[in-house]
Amino acid sequence: MERRILSKLIKWKNQSKRKPLLLEGARQVGKTWIAKEFGKRYLKNIIYINFDQEKRLSELFHSTLIPIDIIAAIGALKGVKINPQDTLIIFDEVQEEPRALSSLKYFCEDAPEYNIIATGSFMGIALHKGTSFPVGKVYRENIYPLSFVEYLEAKGLNELVERIEQRDIEFITSVKTTIIKYLKEYYVIGGMPEVVESFIQNNDFNEARAIQTTILDLYKQDFSKHADRHLVTRLNQVWTSIPSQLSKENRKFQYGNIQKGARAKDFELAIQWLNDCGLIHKCHRITIPKIPLKAYYEMSTFKIFINDVGLLGAMSDIPVHIIISGNAIFSEFKGALTEQYVLQQLITEKGICPFYYSTNDSRCEIDFVIQDDESVIPIEVKAEENLKARSLKVFCEKFSLKGTRVSMSDYRQQEWMTNYPLYAFAQWI
Repeated sequence: MERRILSKLIKWKNQSKRKPLLLEGARQVGKTWIAKEFGKRYLKNIIYINFDQEKRLSELFHSTLIPIDIIAAIGALKGVKINPQDTLIIFDEVQEEPRALSSLKYFCEDAPEYNIIATGSFMGIALHKGTSFPVGKVYRENIYPLSFVEYLEAKGLNELVERIEQRDIEFITSVKTTIIKYLKEYYVIGGMPEVVESFIQNNDFNEARAIQTTILDLYKQDFSKHADRHLVTRLNQVWTSIPSQLSKENRKFQYGNIQKGARAKDFELAIQWLNDCGLIHKCHRITIPKIPLKAYYEMSTFKIFINDVGLLGAMSDIPVHIIISGNAIFSEFKGALTEQYVLQQLITEKGICPFYYSTNDSRCEIDFVIQDDESVIPIEVKAEENLKARSLKVFCEKFSLKGTRVSMSDYRQQEWMTNYPLYAFAQWI
């Protein structure tokens, strides 16, 4: 399996003034695999420390934070000699040992020659509990589930990916039936590495769904393990409400859909917890489409998506055959999977967490709004080849903007709007 984040790790390793690297992301997205795979490919030796399991090594950091002493002790406990030039040191689940996290500051300042990668699944939660963070002393990279093009590469379809990235519109259009088949597969499988690997090896949708269910169960177990006791019930309530929130035509998150009479103050901490550990993405409403969009968004109005389209299908208990066989899924779930997919690609491929727009009376709503260096880009998402885009046209006319629509239809340009196919929009937009 190939992950594109590896190219960033190569650049990190080759920097003359290298800081320790912190890989963050939800559980099961492949942080440990990426760190170890990078070590296997580009260094001779790997020293791996899991602070959730190796308490003996964890205790070491309570006696010293001096890098040379830490290296000597690790070498002695592991029975190896650590050469900084050809050894990768991995601090896994570093949030479990706050002093190991603090030590990264001193590795940055006093021992930058060492290759140190730390990973953390609950960094945001740990920091809220008062853990000291080495601000400015580490590089940070977020790890997400595989994007659609990474999924294609995992299936060995590198030439197809090259054609997509080269914007070979004529070729891609000629094979779109095949690509749409892979896209629907991706809606089911998603990008969680273990699920992708299982499906590629066994071509078994039921086995993939079983792994997704296990991952969802692990997430719920993490609520009890890592959250304060008083928060656990509300975490479960918010988490389990997400499919029903997204099933509405107006996908604005509504506290009353969690329980009757619920208010923001009752659940905002639970939502922040889920966001901090990478399980959800909040898509905030904007009221004015001007640059910078962050200056015009509403803190209290948002949509919530989860971290992976495949997990959303499993959470919603959508039968696999409905997704694979045709368009019924989109009328049943009102395009929620498609919006989840689009948001996921924007975040993974573009590094953009989008906003959305709606009028106060909800008569005009734009699914996503992003910005580039020059303008605001409104995006309307269509699950099928339905090309009606009344809200988008009204919006573009009102604010003198050019629109973007993503759908199953082919690439085409109009004076006021460009249509991008769902399977290639993240590379072509």
